[in-house]
Amino acid sequence: MLEIGGIIVLGILAQWFAWKLKIPAILPLLLIGLFVGPIAAEFLSEDGTKWIEPVWNGKEGLFAGETLFYFVSLSISIILFEGGLTLKLKEIRNVGHVVITKLITLGSLVTFIGAAITAHYAFSLSWEISFLFSALIIVTGPTVITPILRNIPLKKNVSAILKWEGILIDPIGALIAVLVFEFISVGAGGEFTKTALIDFGKIVLFGSTFGFTFAHALNFFINRKWIPHYLLNVFALASVIGVFVLSDSFAHESGLLAVVVMGMVLGNSKSEYLKELLYFKESLSILLISILFILLSANINMEDLLLIYNWQTAILFAIVVFVLRPIGVFLSTHKSNLRLNEKLFISWVGPRGIVAAGIASLFGLKLVNDGIEGAEYITPLVFMIVLGTVLLNATTARLFARIVGVFLKKTNGILIIGASNVSRLIANYLEKNDRHVVLIDSNRTNIAKAKEEGLEAFNTNIYSDALTDNIELNDMGYLMALTGSSDINKYAINKYRNQFGENGAYRLVTEEEMLDPTNNPKEALFSHTVNFPRLTRIVKKYPVIHEIEINDEAHFKKLVEITINDKNSIPLFVKDTNGELEIISSYSLENPDIAEGYLLVYLGKPMGTV
Repeated sequence: MLEIGGIIVLGILAQWFAWKLKIPAILPLLLIGLFVGPIAAEFLSEDGTKWIEPVWNGKEGLFAGETLFYFVSLSISIILFEGGLTLKLKEIRNVGHVVITKLITLGSLVTFIGAAITAHYAFSLSWEISFLFSALIIVTGPTVITPILRNIPLKKNVSAILKWEGILIDPIGALIAVLVFEFISVGAGGEFTKTALIDFGKIVLFGSTFGFTFAHALNFFINRKWIPHYLLNVFALASVIGVFVLSDSFAHESGLLAVVVMGMVLGNSKSEYLKELLYFKESLSILLISILFILLSANINMEDLLLIYNWQTAILFAIVVFVLRPIGVFLSTHKSNLRLNEKLFISWVGPRGIVAAGIASLFGLKLVNDGIEGAEYITPLVFMIVLGTVLLNATTARLFARIVGVFLKKTNGILIIGASNVSRLIANYLEKNDRHVVLIDSNRTNIAKAKEEGLEAFNTNIYSDALTDNIELNDMGYLMALTGSSDINKYAINKYRNQFGENGAYRLVTEEEMLDPTNNPKEALFSHTVNFPRLTRIVKKYPVIHEIEINDEAHFKKLVEITINDKNSIPLFVKDTNGELEIISSYSLENPDIAEGYLLVYLGKPMGTV
């Protein structure tokens, strides 16, 4: 009981430390597992036993006999199903970046072939084991990319490419690895006979059929509301496990393929409960991953690590990271509008993730049990690539971004909380003046209208952590809270001021603040007399943003006074002679920085000549 409780506690603590230190969770999980496993056995235990012993002599330990394999299989099936849920075919089409498509196809092919050839000749592995290794290290994954890039301000196109590569390659890479593993399994005797190929065809057929059929069946049950809401998540979980076991009973080793296909099909359905289902599976996956990777790394023996303690390992790592990744990136970005420094940075950042390590351990266990020659290399080699790439990128990505010149020295992006008519009008003006603007709203209708107008907008709740994990917002330096709720505006400012408002965080004043001239907060947006109802009324009556030239500071104050006193106009920005915009706040009105030739940007009724 102590060991089981210890694994859960250590796993969740590792997740917490990863969040706190802004590093991929897989790093502390694997390090803890190696510490309580082979390292403790070799250097800390007097009798040479591990502090956590998943299997001992094949008969004793937490998971004696085949039970560790069964637990890993079921856990990986749930993780792969959750990964499949995230693959949206519509998103692949809508990403609108040819580079991303090429990276997950051509780039993956370069890694798949190149890593297999290198592993084959460096370690004298069979071609089958070599290609299984190369299939496993295709996968990057959002869980390792996001923490690394979260605090590196990059151009939107660079961060978007890395983000979407990680999201899309996760389930695709897992599917390729599963197919390669199943191809090896049917030829376990060493000969790929006609019978073996027929068995492989059965695996693909049953896996695809079961996954496709049960995904539609589950979606039908959910949409017809035949499952009570409180049973929805656990019913889906039981369905995934049931499909995995059932498919495997019809065609051995087809279960993993079935759950990947089931996840992909269900993820592309139009179920209104999909988001809730995905949230539950993400939470469950975090728990399983926390337990799984401590167990798997603790199960590794020092002899397994010594297998790769040689110069061939260093060569393999160097070729995968410093040769194959850049070749794949440069081929995928050929004739794109990316600059050389951006290509170099994308080439440098390619950490392997949780799916790679998890499936490698599962396949390694299975193939070793089946007596496949060279299978003992799979787990330690993949773990080496995972740990090496995560450590390399987590420690050097920010520095390398500065060296190659993709690090944004000034974050000029503007994050607007709320996507109402007011927000969209202001956002359109800012976009036309070359500012990167992103709108956030929990109202789907507002977001849909914003996207129809060509604005970048996300349907999300500011009370969730979704914004914190969105690496495409790394260039945000200004925050404007423009909702009709003073509570939401205040919350947004307090929570996201440091992350998205380092150059300025502003909100609309509350009704109480507007009626009290002595209460003038520095973050008050536009002026002390502007709240959401007034903005909405003016936009409805005069939905136009104007510019008027400023002669000097006195003239500026006169123009502002006119707009403030006029019930039909509001000052928004000051534009300098270089076209740079400064957001007007109640505080800046008292301390203006004005020069001749500047423009006052205001909303509402035109003032004419003043």
